[in-house]
Amino acid sequence: MKPATIISAIVLSAVAVTGTAVLAKGSKDRQQPTFQELDANGDGQITQAEIDTHRMQRFTDADSNGDGQLSLDEMQAAAQAKANDRVQKMFERQDANNDGFLSTDELPKPRRGAKMFERIDADGNGSISEQEYADAKVRMGRKHKRMRDNDTDSN
Repeated sequence: MKPATIISAIVLSAVAVTGTAVLAKGSKDRQQPTFQELDANGDGQITQAEIDTHRMQRFTDADSNGDGQLSLDEMQAAAQAKANDRVQKMFERQDANNDGFLSTDELPKPRRGAKMFERIDADGNGSISEQEYADAKVRMGRKHKRMRDNDTDSN
């Protein structure tokens, strides 16, 4: 298997795992509201009441049938709408020639792909063994667990 294929598979796996976790618990790096969005009365200060109002508005927006409760379908629809919006914005940023299609030249260049490959290739022989791959998955799992634990501690 070619190194580029292996890297693609690793990156795709990482995105799938983290993407699922993000949808399940909410994203740390989701787009935070701007100061102006939170400062509802425009006085240059954010109060707890304004934060609470913003939070309730997000709930109300997701509660599509207006029954004061969120069903699984409503939460999935809200998450899908956010995902669709992110994909659309990413597509618009990447479609440099505005032809409505992304070519491989327009895709973002991997920032850490080679570095990640080198870290996983523990023996430095230019390929990743099944054991090296398994070890990397274990390390990634531990890192994600620490991040989850730290996130839980701070709430």
